[in-house]
Amino acid sequence: MSETGVNPAQPPSLTHLRLERPSEGVALLVLDQPDLRNAMSEEMTSSWVRAVDHLAADPTVRAVVVTGEGPAFCSGGNLSWLASEPDATVDDLRARMLPFYRAWLSIRRLEVPTIAAINGAAIGAGLCLALACDIRYAARGARMGVPFTRLGIHPGMAGTYLLPDVVGAAAARDLFLTGRLVDAEEALGLGLVSRVAEPEELRGQALESAAQVAAAAPIATRLTKRALQRGHADLETALEWEGLAQPVTLATADLLEGIRAAQERRAPVFTGR
Repeated sequence: MSETGVNPAQPPSLTHLRLERPSEGVALLVLDQPDLRNAMSEEMTSSWVRAVDHLAADPTVRAVVVTGEGPAFCSGGNLSWLASEPDATVDDLRARMLPFYRAWLSIRRLEVPTIAAINGAAIGAGLCLALACDIRYAARGARMGVPFTRLGIHPGMAGTYLLPDVVGAAAARDLFLTGRLVDAEEALGLGLVSRVAEPEELRGQALESAAQVAAAAPIATRLTKRALQRGHADLETALEWEGLAQPVTLATADLLEGIRAAQERRAPVFTGR
């Protein structure tokens, strides 16, 4: 049992979401409500939080892949849920939406790298979920966008932070203010995704990349993720962080294993110590 009360040995009960362990160190989260294009239902949202808590408490997890079942990655928030309280006050709606955003963005608190395998449409909050991951791959033919204003709603789920951080301010303005959708090839050009694969090959490529991440030194990987996620105000700030983080890794047994493996021309076996 972890300090949070989550038992990493006992998989959580999930609805509209699957948690699989396809290879050593790799976890796969599959949004699983294809008839609704994997819209973020209340049940799926609660399951997502339980799954993230479970993965955060499991020290054997070294990489996580997120994808969707069926033709869509995620179509965003369930529209019927969004419009279910027409008489609610602004305060009521704020109290409802902030926990929803924070539930899905909880994936950002995982210390291990995360990969979004965008198998199909990723729209609105669904694209924000992919943006919350460290790496994004897309299937050829997948369409992505943030058409919030076309629905009469301001962007949510930290989209106005996440999208400019990934594609830059100019491209983010274009996508938010026009509400247009882009295909996988344009997304690659924008830097929204870093790889485009054939639909039948996408999940396998994402899992292969996750296995490569899982095979790297865990302490070095976690610290590198944190450095890239938090960013640096300037060059000196980066040097100060690296001046602390790199010595941490230099003091690990994994460093010695990495050096021995390189000398012996074999794959290293890292233990996270």
